[in-house]
Amino acid sequence: MPKVNRISTGNTNLDKLMEGGFEEGSINLIEGGPGTGKTILAVNFLLEGAKKNEPGIYVTFEENVNQLKKHIESFDIDLKKFENKFTILSQTPEQLKNLIENGSGTLDSLITKTKAKRLVIDTITPFILMEKDKLSMLESCSSLFGMIREWNCTALLTADQDAKEDSKNEHISNILEYEVDSIILLHSREINNTRKRFLEIIKIRGSKHPDKLFPIQINEKGLIFI
Repeated sequence: MPKVNRISTGNTNLDKLMEGGFEEGSINLIEGGPGTGKTILAVNFLLEGAKKNEPGIYVTFEENVNQLKKHIESFDIDLKKFENKFTILSQTPEQLKNLIENGSGTLDSLITKTKAKRLVIDTITPFILMEKDKLSMLESCSSLFGMIREWNCTALLTADQDAKEDSKNEHISNILEYEVDSIILLHSREINNTRKRFLEIIKIRGSKHPDKLFPIQINEKGLIFI
């Protein structure tokens, strides 16, 4: 078997569970409800790349750039230290769809300019919800994933697990879980009147992974295993 190059997730404990991290050039999914740690895990993925001179781009649909920076810096992260290797891009789902249809746009130009090696899209849910039916969702995702692979980036997508409440939103999860190379699920549960969080690895294509829930916490350092 040829050696698989691994890209650190930005979390040492998570890397150990994934045989060193994400496979280079793969597309990976983090699912979870609000407040489960999706964004901080995605940010740490890009920061790890910045430390290793691997430029990254963070695409956000739901927050403007200044709001997102404040959120990130609340976790004791100095973005200015990495500003040359960490780019935050505010896009609309419509802009991303236009990029796919026309083959050029701000994101494509930025990836070429920065020679980005890591890409985060947080969250992919509103992009997929633009489509009217499952077939259109599948075609849209396939086109996006094809473009990401052409960029030769290791990509991390986040998705809202709570979006499974109706049949249309359930299609999102089904499509993504089939298409991506790995899936990390973040849980938040109330146990004995206390909010508990857990991380679960659902899938790593071509690799072994533990079949259990791992307790985690979110504090000023970010997402940590306990």
